[in-house]
Amino acid sequence: MYNFGFYTEPLEAINDILAKLIPFTEWPMFILLIGGGLFLVLYSKFLPYRYFGHAIAITAGKYDDKDAKGEVSSFQALSAAVAATVGLGNISGVAIAIHDGGPGVVFWIWVTALIGMAIKFYSCSLSIMFRGKDSEGNLQGGPMFYITKGLGPKAKPLAIFFAVCGLFGFLGVFTANQFTETFMSVIEPSNTIFEMEETSWKLTIGIVLAIVTSFVIFGGLKKIAKVASAVVPFMVAVYLIAVIVVMAMNASQIMPALKLIFTEAWNFKTIVTGGFWGLVIIGVRRAMFSNEAGLGSAPMYHGQSKTDNPIKEGLVAMLGPFIDTILVCTFTAVVIILSGAYLEDESGIVMTLTAFERTLFGYGDDLLMLIVTAFALSTLFTYSYYGVKSLSFLTNAKIGKYYNVYFVVMIVFAAVASLDLVKNLIDLSYALMVIPNMIAVLLLAPKVNKAAKLYFKNLRNERA
Repeated sequence: MYNFGFYTEPLEAINDILAKLIPFTEWPMFILLIGGGLFLVLYSKFLPYRYFGHAIAITAGKYDDKDAKGEVSSFQALSAAVAATVGLGNISGVAIAIHDGGPGVVFWIWVTALIGMAIKFYSCSLSIMFRGKDSEGNLQGGPMFYITKGLGPKAKPLAIFFAVCGLFGFLGVFTANQFTETFMSVIEPSNTIFEMEETSWKLTIGIVLAIVTSFVIFGGLKKIAKVASAVVPFMVAVYLIAVIVVMAMNASQIMPALKLIFTEAWNFKTIVTGGFWGLVIIGVRRAMFSNEAGLGSAPMYHGQSKTDNPIKEGLVAMLGPFIDTILVCTFTAVVIILSGAYLEDESGIVMTLTAFERTLFGYGDDLLMLIVTAFALSTLFTYSYYGVKSLSFLTNAKIGKYYNVYFVVMIVFAAVASLDLVKNLIDLSYALMVIPNMIAVLLLAPKVNKAAKLYFKNLRNERA
């Protein structure tokens, strides 16, 4: 039908450039995310873990203040942030990690997630502590605001750098790419009566996905957004039930799968590119993609929470990495390993589809297709919000809304692009966003500790 060869060379050239730039960001990302995260764990005296139960109570609404400023409840903010992260990052991202680094990479995903809980506590506390307003007077929170308001005007270049990187990092390219791969693998449109080349099919899927997304993010059909917000939690539940069913039917294989994760995590002779440290870096990257701790995206949502107490919001936010990485990613990894799908030369969503098809009576891939569709739409909707906030900070709220046009165009681009290209684009953008965000979080950590000391002192007095 159509010849798309004319753009393959430019795309390959872009991918080569991204691949060459990524190694320069690996160590700064690792030092700030893991080194900085471990510092926060110790500096907080393990506070996020000691008050895990209290965080659940806050999320349940036990300590809500009806008169507090903000647009959404803490539970709604956590739900929105988790909806953005519990999705293809947990279903496809884990598969990519195992493909690139083997089963042992899952252990390093766990380590990063546990450290990420402390990072989320500090960063989302700061999102309430240093809130600002956009050009239209709407209350806003996030890295751009706690950098400029917390560190002062001299730190504004850091905030600008973060927002510029966010224009690329918050694109829905990975989601669009993996949704397209899911559709192509499950539906197999090339076997239908419509004769088109594979690239033509992908382009068609991308255009349809872009149109559907446009209805939501441009506000033309608000009911669709309401339906999506209702469907996503249901689909998360369906996914978890499906995984638990698979694990129950293969109970004898769970312990061997977990044992493989632990033994391979310390394989110093691994053939992974970069050796043992390459294995660790893959785990760190995929964990950050799964729960976004240290990235600075979640503080944008939590900054809108209806609360005046930053510590309460930080405690709620820290539950995110536990839910979407310690729980969901582990379940996905175990299914992939016990099914044997990881032994084949497949990556991304195709590997997970193979695992589910084998373990759920041959229909698991169809079920996963429905789940991925719901996740893809919710993630695209949420990410467009983050991108709009980034452009609004760089310009103003009115111009910021035009980010959605660029966002939709890139959905079509991602549908026909290679997995390597979209993965490298996101990995590079994320690594760069971590740098200004974590610098600000580490420098402002004493302010969070001071607020936490006062909060828990008052809490003890109330209970006395």
